[in-house]
Amino acid sequence: MSWKPLRVLTPRSILPALAVMLVLAAGAAAHANKPVPFGDRVAGPSGAEATPVNSESLSAADLDLKVVGPGLEAYHKQTGERAWSYRREGAEALYLAMAGDNAIVVWDDGLITSVRPGDHEVRWHRAVPGLADYLRGDGEPGADKRTDAQRKQAAVQRAAAALHTVQRDGSPWLAVVTPNLTMGLRDADGDLRYNDRPSSGCLYDPLRTVHTDYAVLIPRSCTNSSGQAVSGGITGYRLDSNGWAMSAGPTATVKVLDAARVEVTDGPIVPPKVFDTKAAAPETACGSLDAPFAAVRPQGGCADPSAAPASDAPAAPAPTGGDQPQQ
Repeated sequence: MSWKPLRVLTPRSILPALAVMLVLAAGAAAHANKPVPFGDRVAGPSGAEATPVNSESLSAADLDLKVVGPGLEAYHKQTGERAWSYRREGAEALYLAMAGDNAIVVWDDGLITSVRPGDHEVRWHRAVPGLADYLRGDGEPGADKRTDAQRKQAAVQRAAAALHTVQRDGSPWLAVVTPNLTMGLRDADGDLRYNDRPSSGCLYDPLRTVHTDYAVLIPRSCTNSSGQAVSGGITGYRLDSNGWAMSAGPTATVKVLDAARVEVTDGPIVPPKVFDTKAAAPETACGSLDAPFAAVRPQGGCADPSAAPASDAPAAPAPTGGDQPQQ
């Protein structure tokens, strides 16, 4: 049996291997120092960096969630102690809403974030074009005269108007509304389900927008070529079916009545109308010729017109003399 001695290492033969090791070390260092996407920083009670804990037994019901300072804070309901905090470098949290068991946060840089409270996992981020500009209100009349406190107050108010969460059983979703764009996102994965822009000469009005457990209703205001206000409309958006649109005046308001119904008020002359967002149809008024065929009838139903009112019922006969008790 023959054998060959081990190859003697020379400086020339070491160089390739050394170069590979240096490349690997540099790659590992770069990976370790890689910026966290979107600047996310989640910290535990002591302030140390925290990572999601899938075995965490907490749920959203166990925590109080608050927008505090620049980020989101979670506190134990039973003890009041801080459970965790969430920050994003270079951004400030403005508003928080729940979509099912998940927290949805609006940031001042136009980013929308979903966080699962129980294990403090940042689930997804979505950027909304134009949202940051709307929150800042740059270029609006009087914007340059606002104090820092007024700018912050206006941004928080607009963030609340821009975000609408629809608590549909098993499949919550959210809509983000700006004057020039609205987007619908599925909370399960942040998937974009629709985006829509108002027609030419019109703008969406986030401050008049409302939502029910089934839909988001967005009024829009429109102007003609002379800048005069003209009739606008109200658009309803859903994820599980087609939306709808209705004509309305430039100052129409929408008021939520319950989990499904809204009341649309369109000036002093036209009487308010009730719209059912679950059935996607208007409520037909009692006495209307369409009432027998209505898809949606008023809550409590309509009285039977053939039934006599209680005040018109015949009075009980007076007792006769023979029925009188004897003295």
